[in-house]
Order: sequence, then structure tokens, then C-alpha cells
Amino acid sequence: MTRPLPFSWETWGRLGAVELAEHVRRRDVAPEEVAAQAHAAAAATHEPLQALVELFDTPAEAPDLALPDGHRTRGLLAGVPLFLKDLGSSVAGVLRENGSALHRGERTNRTDPLIAAWLREGAQVPGRTTTAELGMAYDTTTVYNGLQVTRNPWDVSRTAGGSSGGSGALVAAGVTPLAHATDGAGSIRIPAAFNGLVGLKVTRGRSPLPWHVNELLNTSMVEGVIARHLADAALALDAATRHRAPAGKQFLAAGFDPTDAVAALRDVPRRLRIGVTTDGLGRPTAPDAAVIARVRRVAETLARAGHDVEEIPSAHLPDWGSVWRSFETFWAGMRAASWEVAKGVPGAELRAALSPMVRAYWDASARYDKGDVMRYQAANVSHTLAFATLLERHDVLLMPAFPYATPPANGDWSPALAHDFDTFLQRFLDSGRYTIPANETGLPALVLPTGPGDDGLPIGVQLYGRWREETELLRAGAAVQAAIGTPDGVPRVHVSRL
Repeated sequence: MTRPLPFSWETWGRLGAVELAEHVRRRDVAPEEVAAQAHAAAAATHEPLQALVELFDTPAEAPDLALPDGHRTRGLLAGVPLFLKDLGSSVAGVLRENGSALHRGERTNRTDPLIAAWLREGAQVPGRTTTAELGMAYDTTTVYNGLQVTRNPWDVSRTAGGSSGGSGALVAAGVTPLAHATDGAGSIRIPAAFNGLVGLKVTRGRSPLPWHVNELLNTSMVEGVIARHLADAALALDAATRHRAPAGKQFLAAGFDPTDAVAALRDVPRRLRIGVTTDGLGRPTAPDAAVIARVRRVAETLARAGHDVEEIPSAHLPDWGSVWRSFETFWAGMRAASWEVAKGVPGAELRAALSPMVRAYWDASARYDKGDVMRYQAANVSHTLAFATLLERHDVLLMPAFPYATPPANGDWSPALAHDFDTFLQRFLDSGRYTIPANETGLPALVLPTGPGDDGLPIGVQLYGRWREETELLRAGAAVQAAIGTPDGVPRVHVSRL
């Protein structure tokens, strides 16, 4: 006989990770019951969303961690379901295929430090979510197991974003209060914006990367979560920072202290110095008017609430031509070229395993040489110093999260379709103009939902904060939400409609 689920679907679809963990710690509900409800929710929403790669029968174990009995009833994340993006950190013994035939059938041989921290705090892993192949696109469509198009719960004709599209879709559909994600060019923040969620990109070095990844060669990459509520993002940060990676793994983490961000959210700043930009940031295409209008409306509301809001003069912004040349070298040159080293197979074999636009990235990587890499590294210093100057004058920077309306699924942004490469690359850079600078400089950034646009789809806004000050950035996010409110609608595909 099937046991009844512990929560109504309406309650489950709105419950935050903070509240859910408290229920488990109080023994109101058992971790096994929580896992069963997460499993049922994921199964029920998979057909329309295609957000899952794998749903486990029972939560993944981490035999290499020797976790004590009852660990899922304790800790900051007690019993909280945490689906893993199929790219980045994972659990020992679990498949990690990176959305690609290149890695089909590969299993993680050691639980990565970030996931280990969350497991030690009581989280449980019910399954894997879809990712754009090798994290290279803002649309999560893959072909390595047949065509799989991850769709947006608000409108299934639209993309859930990328590369963490599966995680964004599951959280938006009410399957789980948070899900693991990675961010090398906006892959936490853009799916958060498209799905009406909270997305926190942490400071470079704040969260440890997987065991096999050299963080000195992947300085744009961080890992974290996409979350239902601001407090859920804070909780995942607190849980991660309670545990340090072993010495020798996390070179960039010196000086980072554990956070207490959930508690800090109780003290909402009353007066922030906010710099605002809706500048095109040196890209040739114009942002959508609706996106600019939303940022302007948020800025005006914050000013009326007593915050000091100031337009950032374009002259104070970085040399955008240099920024885009620099990041293009990293993304299309260094990142693509690294696949052969990481996989250890001949280039021809690697190329044959890739989908059309990821293969095109591989081909284009031959354009770049060691001189381009050295110029990329040298230019990065000036970009970072320009943002440092801005953040001396302002507590946070306010800007769009994405410059356009949410695109169609498996359309112009899809890596699974054949496009002219240079057009595809420039579209990617145009689309990431507001997220990529945080990756280029290592700054923390936060996307917040502001409600739907005229098309009924969510529009997010983004805050940049100072290095290492994620807690202050989250508090600034709380101030924004206190001023503009928190959207309360639910998408068309949502567990409350089951």
C-alpha cells in the first residue's frame, strides 16, 4: 500500500528549504517521506518539462563519506531534496555525463567537496537534472540520448535557460525548493531569471570546484544553487561554507569565513547606495525595451523607499571592447581547447561525439593561440579594477539579468541545431552581456524575480556585490524584495496543479 505524501501539493510547491529542514529536524516528517514527495513531483512534471536526466529510486548514497546514521535528520539542510545538475560536482558512483556523448556512461569516482558539504548538512540527492552540453549554451537541449528539449514551466514553448535549465525548471515547477547549478557565464542566473527564481553566483573561489577541475584554469566557473526563495539561497551558502575543502584543493579560498546569511536576512538594509545601468555594455544589439523598463521601475521604487539610487555614467564602465575580446578568448578558445586535455582522446574522436554548435566551438578553438591567452589574462586585471572602483562608490550595482524576452526552446540559442558559428557566438555574448562580467571579474551576483512581463513570462533583475560579501549582497536582495514585493504566481506546469 502506498503511503500518503506528507504535504499537500499546494504546500509542497511553496515550501522553502529553511522551513522544510526545520520540519525534518523537529521530526514532523521523515527524510524518507520528503524524498518520496520529491520523487513523485519530479516524475509527474517530467513529461512536459524534460528537466531530468535520471531519477533515482532512492536518494544517492556517498559511500566514500562514511556519513553517520541519521545524518539526514540533522544539519542546516536536514532532509532537503537537492537535485544535481549533470555537470560539475557530483556524488561518488553517480553518472556525470555533462550533457554529452563525449562523457556517456562516466561515473564520479569521489564525492566532490561542495556536494559533500551539503550531504554532511543533511541534504539528499534524488536525481540528476539536464544541462546544456558541456555547459556551452543558454538553451538546454541535448541530443546524446536522443533529442531532449528542457522547457520552461511558465510556457513550454520557451526555454528554461541554460546551462542549468533542468535545475531551473524543477524549482519553478515546485518539485524542490532548490537545485544544484553551475555558473561560468550566467548559467545559474539566466535560468533563475527565465523561471522567476532566485539565483546566487558566489565570489570566485567561494565554493570548491570538482576534484578533477583546476580552478586556476577555470576562473569564471562557480557552483551553487537556483532557489525558490532568497532564504533558500542563503541556506545553501551557509551549509556549503561550514565545511572546507581539503588543503591543496581550494587555492582561491584563503580568507573566506563561514557565513550566517540566513540570520543576516532578518536585518534588512534601510539605505543602500545603488548604482544602476541599463547600458548596452558594448554589444551591437539593443536590449528589449520591456527589460530596460523593468529595471528602471525597480530603481524608481528603491529610490522612493529611501535608497540612494544613481545612474552609472558610461564613462565609469570598463572598456567593453577589451572585455568581450577577453572573454571570447576564454570561452571559445581556452574552454573548448581544454576538452581534449580533460578527456584524453584524439581531437577527431572528440569532435565526432559533439552536437553541432559544441563541435563548432571545438573547431573554432584553433583560432586562438598562446598570445591570445596572455592578452586575456593581462586584460582581466583592468576589467576587475574598473568594477572595484564602481563598488567603492556603490554598495551594489543594479542591472538586467538577460537583455531579451525568454527565447523559444530549441531555437536560435540551441546548441543542438546547426547555426553559423560566428553569429551563434556573438548572440551568446550579446545575451550574456549582463551576467558575463561577474564571471570575468569573479564578483558575486544575485538574480531576483520581479514578476511577469506583458507576455506572462518572468523578468529578473540582477545585483552585483563586492568580492567575498555574499551575505551583504543577499541582504541587499532582501531590501529589494521589501521594496518591490515578491511575485506570488505559479507557472502553468506546477505541482500545485497536480
